[in-house]
Amino acid sequence: MTLKATAIGALIPHAGAMCLLDEVVSWTEEEIVCSATNHRAADHPLREDDRLPAVCGVEYAGQAMAVHGALVLQRAVGAGFLAGVRELKLHVDRLDNIGPTLIIEARRLLGGNEGMVYEFKLRDAGKLLISGRATVALRPD
Repeated sequence: MTLKATAIGALIPHAGAMCLLDEVVSWTEEEIVCSATNHRAADHPLREDDRLPAVCGVEYAGQAMAVHGALVLQRAVGAGFLAGVRELKLHVDRLDNIGPTLIIEARRLLGGNEGMVYEFKLRDAGKLLISGRATVALRPD
């Protein structure tokens, strides 16, 4: 099942230009694959000094994790937060000069209603851009 940006926006608290994902390409109980094409936009909300630093890829991954959590838990995800990032590897300096489509992959390692731990990767045409692990804390309803 794929989801487009409008459906994604209904599942996570990000709105407008801060909803960075274009599509959920696929998902299972354990992983999600999303795509995004706005990383080259001159008006990108995370852009600074006329560039989008590679570390902003963590936000793309975080949104993919939030969508995955909402799909797995079968409810919209309210306010949650990225509690920690580990083993972050930036294989590029910036994202705004990368090809037209980012592929965001996140695989849930453990978790439930209070939070989840994921490993994530951002790629472009098979090239690894960033990778790491993240802990996501969810607020109770």
